[in-house]
Amino acid sequence: MHESHLLINIVILFAASMAVVAVFRRLSMPPILGYILLGIVVGPNGFSIIEKAETIDLLAELGIVFLLFAIGLEFSVTQMMAMRKLVFGMGSIQVLSTAAVVFVLGYLAGLDTNTNIVIAGAFALSSTAIVIKQLTEQSEIQSRHGRATVGILIFQDIMAIPLLILIPTLALSSDEGGLMLPMAIAFLKGFLIVALMHWIGRHALRHIFNEAARAKSQELFTLTVLTVALGAAALTEEIGLSMTLGAFLAGMMLSETEYRHQIESDIKPFQDILLGLFFVTVGMIISLEIIQQYFLEVIALTAAIFLVKGPLIYFISRAFGHEPGVSARISLSLAQVGEFGLVLMTLAFTFHLLPETIGNILLTSAVLSMAIAPFMVKFNGKIAHSLHRKSYSNSKIKTGDYIAKQNQHIREHVILCGFGRVGQTVSRFLHNSNETFVGLDMDIKRVSEARTAGENVFYGDAAKPSILEAARLDKAKVVIITFHDYHASLKIIHAIRNLDKEIPILVRTMDDTHVIELQEAGATEVIPDIFESSIMLASHLLLTIGQSPSRVLRETRNARKDRYRILENFYPGEDDNPSNPMQPHQMMTGIIHGVVIDGTDYAVGKKLKNLPLEQLNVCVEAIKRGHVRGDNPEPDTKIRSQDHIVISGSPESVAEAEKMLKTGHYDIPKLLREEAPSEAEV
Repeated sequence: MHESHLLINIVILFAASMAVVAVFRRLSMPPILGYILLGIVVGPNGFSIIEKAETIDLLAELGIVFLLFAIGLEFSVTQMMAMRKLVFGMGSIQVLSTAAVVFVLGYLAGLDTNTNIVIAGAFALSSTAIVIKQLTEQSEIQSRHGRATVGILIFQDIMAIPLLILIPTLALSSDEGGLMLPMAIAFLKGFLIVALMHWIGRHALRHIFNEAARAKSQELFTLTVLTVALGAAALTEEIGLSMTLGAFLAGMMLSETEYRHQIESDIKPFQDILLGLFFVTVGMIISLEIIQQYFLEVIALTAAIFLVKGPLIYFISRAFGHEPGVSARISLSLAQVGEFGLVLMTLAFTFHLLPETIGNILLTSAVLSMAIAPFMVKFNGKIAHSLHRKSYSNSKIKTGDYIAKQNQHIREHVILCGFGRVGQTVSRFLHNSNETFVGLDMDIKRVSEARTAGENVFYGDAAKPSILEAARLDKAKVVIITFHDYHASLKIIHAIRNLDKEIPILVRTMDDTHVIELQEAGATEVIPDIFESSIMLASHLLLTIGQSPSRVLRETRNARKDRYRILENFYPGEDDNPSNPMQPHQMMTGIIHGVVIDGTDYAVGKKLKNLPLEQLNVCVEAIKRGHVRGDNPEPDTKIRSQDHIVISGSPESVAEAEKMLKTGHYDIPKLLREEAPSEAEV
């Protein structure tokens, strides 16, 4: 491709990529595969629409730089230590054992040592992008096999860094004839660059980003992000190491700053587009002629990838105490080659460590394994169930029996699907209302801690009919789905409706995107977070600009009434009694405030029931005395000096209540006078 035609060819690539990504998204296929297929079609080994050029290769390499930078941003030492058994235990054994087996097979096939090392390292890694995306869509990230899979993937991502350092070193050793000295020098450089980047991150990067943030310029902030990422990549390349190493280290340094999420947001468009170009260049390497000529070899090698990695990972998982079914799901999820494997092999091509024919066969087989991976992850449960039917049946029976036994006498209860932050908040409201519930969650640690604290929460997949039956769906009043995962919610709704056509189902979502689909699936009401937050924001806005509180309450009441028909008894509706001092719509737009009682204050020595708090429409949520907090204190509780009284209500009511507690004087707020019924109305 001539330089004069560079822009035209890049435009062709972008236009074709738009079409391919749109089609693959519609088919629920990973866009990575679309990019690779595009590269095969338009590349020099396909229809030669675009010939390879160094400029496009450079853009593709920048895609990998930004990918590693983004992974560095997500690299959490705290998270890694919490999962250290999975990361450093299963992860390290999986990578080392897989690499060792592949190396031995390559040695038996007659490959030279350097080529063998590259192939062993590449084939030991799996696809983080495909596996995590698919597990997330299936709501299996927090399951037992999901957590183990993510732990192994974290270690694989870590191991990609020394492998990226190793490839240029292997090329140098091929030229100079020795391996040990260049490797020692490379890893010494790696150690020094890690120490240098750590020092820069601690003493320079935070200050640089502080200055960029103070300028309040999006342009300057994005420019700073690009400069840091590319500057770190250039630094490591100049000292003879991989560009991607510097990018990863820069991301890792910035992950500890408060700007992490903003940086991640700024870098993502560059990362996705340029990474797409990288996979296009991978497709350009693949030769249709070689696929045709070595078709059987490619198919055999693709099958060998799964047959070698799958059983190895299965037995490693079993050795770490996982059940047969869980081990099967882990092995099925990780049996493919990943994008880092492609990066390593592509880099090896650049340094002439892979013979062209062998490299193309290997690369094609790796790509085919990635193409199969989404389906293996998607159906890992069904495959594992068919392989270990007895194990799965016993596990389900035990789980279901335990939940059923613990709830054998429960009735008129709420089934709470998901016990995260929202689920726990809902459970507190249920506790305060003396309503019973059965909580179901897939996070083992969370369930364990909740049960230790006495909560009626169980480990179980609410999308399984047996678990729903064990939670006594037939005796429940309502089911509420508190997490915002659309795919998981859909599965649970279908499972519930197959068992019970009438029970109300409340579903939480992030926004309005899937409201219609969820309602058509059987959800009684769908509550989008964005809708609720917009109502709260609008109500505070109206209060701030001087609208009367009574009018604001009426507006929010009408908005919720129209949106949530079934929730009229929970959210503000026409059935609310305006004379009730604890009406919920006032609490929805109210505040919570702590009042510290001094020794000379009016409230000292008085009982709660003797204070006019109800007249002020204020609720006493708790009293904190020393280090002890007592929720919902009794009316006979006597107030002492240095008590912290936690009260809630409208801003006006809370202000008057604080004045009353301090001085004994108060006025009935204007809001209450407006809301109070007149004698004529009575």
